[in-house]
Amino acid sequence: MSREQFRVRVTKDHLVFSAGHFITIETPGGQICERLHGHNWRVAVEVAGPLDQNQYVFDFIALRDNLQQIVDRLDHRMLLPTKHPRIHVDAGKTETEVRYEQRRWVFPSDECVLLPIEQTTAELIARWIGMTLDAQLAEQKWPRLPMLRIEVEENFGQWAIWERS
Repeated sequence: MSREQFRVRVTKDHLVFSAGHFITIETPGGQICERLHGHNWRVAVEVAGPLDQNQYVFDFIALRDNLQQIVDRLDHRMLLPTKHPRIHVDAGKTETEVRYEQRRWVFPSDECVLLPIEQTTAELIARWIGMTLDAQLAEQKWPRLPMLRIEVEENFGQWAIWERS
């Protein structure tokens, strides 16, 4: 017996954000901390589920607009992880100080997004976007979809994908 499955995918030229970040990398020679740098990140969302009373999986416009709100929060900001064991973030009213070993950065607080993740990798950013979108849709009383997939492109052709099913 075959089973039908319906999916919708939204990716738009405006579902992008420019943001700075850095990550730490474990190597055989020890831990490296990247220099501050930025990307023009692109985001796509895909959902799957049964058809509703309108004969669609999910309203494209609601999906696009909710994702756009999340993307806009990240645009032209410094993305900082708050759960990294060795990166310490001290957010003040006007300044946010970040420390990693002997390195120290100070950013205007209103230009930072503090993310409750271990690293600002594309993978964890994709998960944060997906979980934020999931919560936002639930708050708006949309039915929970059986599958939600977020794709984040950090550089051309380099995608990280998170999926909740």
